[in-house]
Amino acid sequence: MMALMQSLVALSIDAMLPALTEIGQDLGARAANDSQLIVSFLFLGLAFGQGVYGPLSDTTGRKPAVYLGFTLFLVGSLLSLLATDLNVMLGGRFLQGLGLAAPRCVIVAIVRDQYEGPAMARVMSFVMTIFIFVPAIAPTLGQGILLIAHWRAIFATLLGCGLLTLAWFALRLPETLSVERRIPFSLARIKAAVIEVCSHRVSLGYTISLGLISSAFLGYLSSAQQIFQKQYQLGTMFPLYFAILALCIGSASFVNGRLVMRFGMQNLSRWSKRFSTVISLLFFLYVLSTGGQPPLWTMMGYMMIILFCFGIMYGNLNAMAMEPLGHIAGIGAAVMGALSTLISVPCGILIGHSYNGTVIPVISGFMISGVLIVVVMHWVETVPSEPVSETD
Repeated sequence: MMALMQSLVALSIDAMLPALTEIGQDLGARAANDSQLIVSFLFLGLAFGQGVYGPLSDTTGRKPAVYLGFTLFLVGSLLSLLATDLNVMLGGRFLQGLGLAAPRCVIVAIVRDQYEGPAMARVMSFVMTIFIFVPAIAPTLGQGILLIAHWRAIFATLLGCGLLTLAWFALRLPETLSVERRIPFSLARIKAAVIEVCSHRVSLGYTISLGLISSAFLGYLSSAQQIFQKQYQLGTMFPLYFAILALCIGSASFVNGRLVMRFGMQNLSRWSKRFSTVISLLFFLYVLSTGGQPPLWTMMGYMMIILFCFGIMYGNLNAMAMEPLGHIAGIGAAVMGALSTLISVPCGILIGHSYNGTVIPVISGFMISGVLIVVVMHWVETVPSEPVSETD
């Protein structure tokens, strides 16, 4: 259930990728790259929303916070469905993201309520496996809808999926935060919790690393349709190539779930970051030598490797960032999610809007984020760990 709720985020992002150009033309986008904002504004809503639902879930319980989020998502889906210009569409997408922040944030707290350490990393990896399987089929779903209906039918499908998922959640999931563990809502408490999260070296460092990973990934997502459908002229075959790459992340998450109990979160993350950074540096030099137009098979090979490494790191970094925050799991997940998304959205928009008919901006994004992740994680791992709070 957690995986499928999380997958609604992926479905809302990826199902309309094949339709971005058509949506932009119908709604009066002034430039081709402006259509990318349909993806970016959902992430912007996610960033702002996560700062709300964590504290709310600590006060009212996990389920009421999710109910509020789904309500906003359904309103945003309806607004996007009926949009007649790009600004209205972007408003609807922002509301969708604002609503989807609830399952994205609160799910981490729900899992942390019941698991910790490698066990939590294992659960999160399996959640990510299904979460990534959805992007493998979402563009195909969107392309299939476009073959038989208008692009607005994609948003009608999202509206229906939201209603079904909300009903399943309401009927089947018990509340995981008991009444005695709930904390009264207080701005002072929120401020103290934010300070604690941001001053804890481990949580802050791994959260920044998550933001850097997401930056490169958002830049890739924003320009994937232009790269594959236009630059490589794949047309309706775009969903197939996108699915192959999405499955690389999903398979990595599955593999990580199998290996993390044996090798540990830090070791798997450390080797994945090193390997992906070296590969990115080498491929960037190769891309420059081709004028930003590498053969499709080399581009696919590189992306398969880099996304597999990112899939290994993502679940582990989430778990390691949350490890010291068990006593403030709700707001801890909120701050972690909001901070990482606020890092990724502007950087991802910059990468996507830099698309110039070559893959240089996207590969640059992966290379630069890889180097920065190495620096940040080295800073985290070489400084002695801080003592764990007695309340943890």
